[in-house]
Amino acid sequence: MKKTLISISLLAGLMALGCGEKKEEKKADGFKIERASTAAETPATTPQTSDVKASERVDLTSKGVGPITSVTLESEVNMEMAAEGETVYNQMCLACHRIGKKFIGPAPNGILERRTPEWVMNMILAPEQMVKDDPLAKELLIEFNGSPMANQNLTEEQARAVLEYFRTLK
Repeated sequence: MKKTLISISLLAGLMALGCGEKKEEKKADGFKIERASTAAETPATTPQTSDVKASERVDLTSKGVGPITSVTLESEVNMEMAAEGETVYNQMCLACHRIGKKFIGPAPNGILERRTPEWVMNMILAPEQMVKDDPLAKELLIEFNGSPMANQNLTEEQARAVLEYFRTLK
């Protein structure tokens, strides 16, 4: 009976120790690796002019890089063109851009208060070239987690209609 009582007490004590906090100690085996940081480990950055996010920064001077060098906007919105632009936007852009909120890409409302019409159209028509050569487009790529804008192969007329639709968004 004494042996059974001692065995049960010993077993209970071992179980109590087993339920406690487990601490692992690593043994030094004399092998150590030290590496210098690589470009892949260092976040890609481009010089920024301020602490304002690229999507919120106002730049009404840059026309971007691409086929569009000049856009003339009439004082009144062309509602027929804007309706066509809304159709194109809903078919080609809505997968990544949501009105009024950040999604995969920036929200389009208010874009013409932050960018020139030429910059917007160049971004629509030549996103690869813009991301490669335009500093602001590079910063947007970083801000939106490296998700590049897809080239939807729109015509200049379609891009202009989308731009007119953007004028209706507040």
